[in-house]
Amino acid sequence: MTTTTQHESAAWVDLGSFSNPEYDPGGGRLGRILWYYVSLVVFESAWFPFIHFKPLLLRLFGAHIGTHVVIKPNVRIKYPWRLKIGNHCWIGQDVWIDNLADVAIGANVCLSQGAFLCTGSHDYKRTTFNLIARKVVVGDGAWIGATSLVLGGVEVGVNALVAAGSIVTKDVPPAAIVAGNPARFVKQRERPV
Repeated sequence: MTTTTQHESAAWVDLGSFSNPEYDPGGGRLGRILWYYVSLVVFESAWFPFIHFKPLLLRLFGAHIGTHVVIKPNVRIKYPWRLKIGNHCWIGQDVWIDNLADVAIGANVCLSQGAFLCTGSHDYKRTTFNLIARKVVVGDGAWIGATSLVLGGVEVGVNALVAAGSIVTKDVPPAAIVAGNPARFVKQRERPV
C-alpha cells in the first residue's frame, strides 16, 4: 500500500465528535425559530414583493438597519441580530449573508446579485472540525460584484470594488479594485464624476 492510498483510506476528521459549546448564535431559541420562518416567507422567497417592509422586520429581530435600504428577493440572512447595514444600501437578489459572526455593512454599499458574505469556517487541523467564526466589514461606498465571495475576518475598505466572481480572502484597501481567485489588486478606483 502506498502512502497516498493510506491517506485516502480513512477520514482525518470525525464529524460525529463536532461540538461547539462555546459558540452562542444569539437571538434566543424562540427568536431563532421565529426568524427561520420569517426568513423563509419574506426574505428567501420571491413571492413577497414589499421591499420596504423588509428593513422593518430586520429591525424587529435586532438588526441595525439604516434608511432607504433596498433588499431584493431571495436574500438569505443567517442571524439579523448580528447585522448592521448603513443608509442607502442595495442588497441584490440571491445575496447570502451567512453571519455566524457580526457583519457590518457601511452606507451606500451595493451587494450585487449572488454575493456571499461568509463569516464561518472550520478548523481543519482538529479532528473535531471546530467552528471558526470571524466578522466581515464592508466600508462605505464599497461595491461587492455579482457572485463574489468575501470570507470571514476580511475588511473591504471604503469605496473599494470587488469585481464579479472574485473570492476575497484578505483585506481590501480603501478605493482599491480587486479581482480573481484569490482576489488581487487590479488598480486604484477613481472618484466618480
